[in-house]
Amino acid sequence: MMRFIFLSIATIALLTKGHNANAQELPNIIIIYADDVGYGDLSCYNKNSAYKTPRLDQMARQGVRFTDAHSPSTICSPSRYGLLSGQQIYRSTGKGGGAFEGPGGPSYLKPGTLTIAEMLRAKGYRTGIFGKWHVGLTWVDKNNKQLGNGFENALLIDYEKSTPLIDGPNERGFDESFITPNCPTTDPLYVYIENGMVPIPASERHKRSNLPDPGNKWLWDNDEGWMSPGYNFVDADLIFYEKTRAFINAHRESTPDKPFFAVFSTQAAHAPVLPAKEFIGTTNAGPRGDFMRELDVLVGRVIDLVKKLGIDDNTLIIFNADNGAETVHVNWMRNDYGHDASGGWRGMKRDGWEGGHRVPFIVRWPKIFPKGLVSDQLISTTDIFATAASIVGYPLKDKDATDSYDMLPAMLGVQDKNKSIRPYLLTQSFRGEFQVRQGNWKYLDHLGSGGNNYKGKELEKYDFPETAPGATGQLFNLSIDPGERTNLFFTETDKRKELQNILQLSKSSGRSAPLNRQFIGISRVKEMSNQRKN
Repeated sequence: MMRFIFLSIATIALLTKGHNANAQELPNIIIIYADDVGYGDLSCYNKNSAYKTPRLDQMARQGVRFTDAHSPSTICSPSRYGLLSGQQIYRSTGKGGGAFEGPGGPSYLKPGTLTIAEMLRAKGYRTGIFGKWHVGLTWVDKNNKQLGNGFENALLIDYEKSTPLIDGPNERGFDESFITPNCPTTDPLYVYIENGMVPIPASERHKRSNLPDPGNKWLWDNDEGWMSPGYNFVDADLIFYEKTRAFINAHRESTPDKPFFAVFSTQAAHAPVLPAKEFIGTTNAGPRGDFMRELDVLVGRVIDLVKKLGIDDNTLIIFNADNGAETVHVNWMRNDYGHDASGGWRGMKRDGWEGGHRVPFIVRWPKIFPKGLVSDQLISTTDIFATAASIVGYPLKDKDATDSYDMLPAMLGVQDKNKSIRPYLLTQSFRGEFQVRQGNWKYLDHLGSGGNNYKGKELEKYDFPETAPGATGQLFNLSIDPGERTNLFFTETDKRKELQNILQLSKSSGRSAPLNRQFIGISRVKEMSNQRKN
């Protein structure tokens, strides 16, 4: 009798194990979202890089690397909106969108806008974000008056009235969060926000002279303003990684039968360049090279963590960046170390030219995605949303993620290389002006860079004359003119008008993604992966 009971318990245990395995059939998803990392900043994208990024190179060898990937915007806040919403910033503001400073807000993520975190949580995921937020937050003073951009406004915040934040991550689909409101080491307000609350309010004035080696030119763009006592500038990314690690470990201990979604949003390689102490001198490419080495090591630590936990095969990791490299960084790295952070493309952060928004994009999902695939499919950060929805089988409504395409066929290696999943792609520059890509054709709905002033001292050597005087926009064929030098605005009028019409239609229709999107689902994903292998 006892033997019968023992066998029954064993059977029940096996059945329970099988149930848990089914519940965890959906993959864990981790997004590592880097800051101001240009196309040429990874050695797997730039054979002439002044330093190596061995863990990111390894990630590319173990997964899929995209060579025609783009951020939605050429600055951080609008791109982060694109990551979280699957949409261009135009859908939120009716134009472009700047980067927040001080207690700036409210959030670009308006109530009713489905976020990727809300979508995944609806499918049973536990969700967390750790690092830079920077899509706006609502802060009020003692009279409940909303405060706006401006460093001095930080002292007017009434933290009891402002928190818990009404439009922070925990109100936009994240179960756990540890964030900074703006760039962690650039833009005051310098505070940490945990689950909508501010443990230590800003009450001290940050001085640049308090940073290590304050005369170092690489500390450019560290604004002096109000901070929490003890706020840690140098170890920002180490702190964000530890919070990410703790979230994943705690989740696996408490609910191992449920998938998790984590966003690790780094400071690297945004100005000021502040590598942690353990990374100083680890490359021969100066402080920014060391900063990129820190980012590379942290990517490796994320991969090592999921391996240690035994969940590597069922974890999708995505590496992407919010825009191209910073202007002075591009210039100094070229001058001092022979390193081109833009990877040969014209332009840099804020610019509508390729260097402003063509960025690294690597995905890794062992046993599902092929190893070492290099894809030239046109892809945007906004596409992460629909791709994730396709994996988990979430039926997006037409009003959701309106600039997001399902890129799973390209990631699975089953897409015809001669056919683009995306018929076209939108990006927006610093001033909110649009660029449209269709195949090798690119139309910029503006003159000049759309962002930086190339008449100033720092950038004038990268200025080139306009080849179509009197034009109101720019048209380039990247297959023969990757440097975007020869404006075909007047000579290829049919193509220019076609792209102008596409742009106007996407604006007026409220979308660039197709209607009635069909999604694959995890069972079919695994079938397609197995068919490819066979």
